[in-house]
Amino acid sequence: MKATSRATSSIPISVYIFAGVLLLRLVVLLRLTASPFLLPSQGDMHFYNDWALRILHGQWTDHRAFYGLPLYPYFLAVLYKLFGYSPFAPGFLQALADSGTAVLLHKIAGRVFGGVWIGLVAVAAWAFYLPEEAYSVILMPTALAVFIFWFVLWQIIKRETAPGLAFIFLLGLLVGFAATGVATLLFLLPLLLVVIFLKWPQPLRDRSFQLALLVLGVSLGLAPCAAHNYLAAHDRVLLSAHSGVNFWIGNNPTANGYPRMPPGMHAGQEAMLQDSVTMAQNAAGHEMKRSEISEYWATKARGFIRENPGAWLRLIALKIANFWNAFQYDDLSIITNLRLQGVLLPGIRFGLVAALALPGVVFAYNKFPLSRWVLAAVLLHMASLLSVFVTERYRLAAVPGLILFAVFGLTYFWNNLTNTNYTLSGCYLASLALAAFLVSIPKRDPSLWALDPYNSGWQALDSKNYPLARAKLQLAYAYVPENAEINFALGNLQLEQSDKTGAKSWYARTLRLDPGHEGALNNLGVLALEEERWALAIKFFQGALHASPNDGKTHYLLARAYQQNGDPASAQNEIQLALKLKPEQPEFIQLQSSLRP
Repeated sequence: MKATSRATSSIPISVYIFAGVLLLRLVVLLRLTASPFLLPSQGDMHFYNDWALRILHGQWTDHRAFYGLPLYPYFLAVLYKLFGYSPFAPGFLQALADSGTAVLLHKIAGRVFGGVWIGLVAVAAWAFYLPEEAYSVILMPTALAVFIFWFVLWQIIKRETAPGLAFIFLLGLLVGFAATGVATLLFLLPLLLVVIFLKWPQPLRDRSFQLALLVLGVSLGLAPCAAHNYLAAHDRVLLSAHSGVNFWIGNNPTANGYPRMPPGMHAGQEAMLQDSVTMAQNAAGHEMKRSEISEYWATKARGFIRENPGAWLRLIALKIANFWNAFQYDDLSIITNLRLQGVLLPGIRFGLVAALALPGVVFAYNKFPLSRWVLAAVLLHMASLLSVFVTERYRLAAVPGLILFAVFGLTYFWNNLTNTNYTLSGCYLASLALAAFLVSIPKRDPSLWALDPYNSGWQALDSKNYPLARAKLQLAYAYVPENAEINFALGNLQLEQSDKTGAKSWYARTLRLDPGHEGALNNLGVLALEEERWALAIKFFQGALHASPNDGKTHYLLARAYQQNGDPASAQNEIQLALKLKPEQPEFIQLQSSLRP
């Protein structure tokens, strides 16, 4: 009995933390497997999953520069190869990484503030932080990036003297390689440079060697991505050519600090990237390399900044405010959807953490010098978003640090209160009141409030939950009735319920708001085909192809309309274009055979 007790007491507390957080994440993951959201049908998760499946089926490259960061899709493809096609395996590994983040949080708290209680409370807050509950189990690289971010910071905080040269090289290699999945991790490099030259005392010669090895490690980490773009695609792109369009989305006349799509672009990574290629090539009048497309959008963004410096500075201030605001801009609405489905455990949100963290920062800064490294990491991560935009998942990497400050602040207040130091207790409460006011300033743009019900409505529509889809989409419509995508979604809801007249009415409204809306034009074309109104179908499909000329399915549908309208030559031309885009599509081949004399 005593031997068992000694064995139990010898188990490090980190093991209990890891196991406890992992258990909670596995509960969420198992609930996810029983929900309609395990297999993604749209959005960024579908983008990564579809890319991974193409790799799994042998399409290692399309011989063009990456248009999206490639590490996570290749990671998924390896897991699918090893464990079969299921999002459960990546979700499990991400849950392991997230449990590792909890352990790092406890270690950093002990090193920075001393004792164990701040770390334990911080771990509990992280375990029940709602956004991380969601993003640690779905097909997104967020949890992996958060772990790497805080692993690097832990290496900085725990060392009073410089590590060996090999370790510096490996740290650079880790940051560079991980940046091929989440590029904002490169913003750790300024922190590492400051550490080398200010925190670790050593001769200048040694610092120079460390700097050289850090740069070498980062360069080798980035090398697979750059080599693909240079050698396989013959294009001068370091990481991904989608950086230009992201820069434009974050810096244009209609930007609001969140990923609001400029006119002509659709939401969702796959649709947005396709739109960015089409729009750039249409403007140029010819095919373009991915690097040229990226430069086209970056030039537009730089032009906006150069011509409107005052507006741009206000936009930067708005992004900073968005970063600290309690408003949850979850562009995937995955948090709301999983909460509605009962997948997530009850938990806390960003507003509470931020409000408690800000006074914690004020009182920790001088009292605990190591906390400045945590603050620097948080601010560097915030800075990494200012060139683009803020979303709930993008600011997740800063949350462990904010939780540390939040728990310290509460501990500081409680200690002063119990010691009857009412002056400092009052100062804390005043700081907390100001912080709560700042983070809770309301967002008055109705389109922001429409995002969650719109995305939730789409998800409900995909899962055939029509009453929920109607309730959510009608709420979104009440916020912004002039939004073309919401009108289109309501049309699809009517179509799914076999109300073709109602669907056509909503599609007509969509086209009044966006005359080139590809989805509405396509669906109206299909309805016209069913009604044997061939000329009208041709008109709608031609309009859809004007918006998206490389859509093989639309070329196929247009070929069918031409065939039925008695124009076999035009039908033959369209089906050849369709087969050029998708040469193995069975119905395309069948239609071509039927058109042969």
